[in-house]
Amino acid sequence: MARAPRQGIGGCASLRTDENSSRQDPMSQALFDIPLKRIDGTAATLGDFRGKVLLVVNVASKCGLTPQYAALEKLYEARHGDGLEILGFPANDFGAQEPGTESEIASFCSLTYGVTFPMFEKISVVGATRHPLYDALVAARPETTDEEGRRPSGRSASPSDVSWNFEKFVVGRDGRVIARFSPRVTPDDPRLTKALDAALEAKA
Repeated sequence: MARAPRQGIGGCASLRTDENSSRQDPMSQALFDIPLKRIDGTAATLGDFRGKVLLVVNVASKCGLTPQYAALEKLYEARHGDGLEILGFPANDFGAQEPGTESEIASFCSLTYGVTFPMFEKISVVGATRHPLYDALVAARPETTDEEGRRPSGRSASPSDVSWNFEKFVVGRDGRVIARFSPRVTPDDPRLTKALDAALEAKA
């Protein structure tokens, strides 16, 4: 399989994978079709990464969890060749910890953490202005698959809402949302890496 071009910048209980199904799930197709913009303003969709395993993360530059960028980049460099894509979505929803412009965010990620995985424009992941991507992710996985992130905080209003920066969704090669992890589950946590390993080993 051809390797997708790298973009310079510009909670594990049971996993519902169903990767062996030969039919495209309508919800999965809808997820692939949601319009997005990369951090440089170019149009994109998750369909650009069809056939890859996706780790979707809402990120922030001024959060106590911001150092997770380093571990995310390390994970990306280690598993990108196996079919993993990490997609970063800056959001200013929690404690106003992502106040910068897209250009400022891109520079920070590149210069501070050497981020090379795809980054996207700043969006909202909670509330009335929540991006359709996060509407779909939360609808597919209302709860984290770990036990650490069940209480909403910040602007979150219900247990199904994203609770803080650096929450993580795992999307299988077929577009199914197969796991969700709370912010304090780090990129090298065995629960997350086990879920990624299973998804990477599965066929679309």
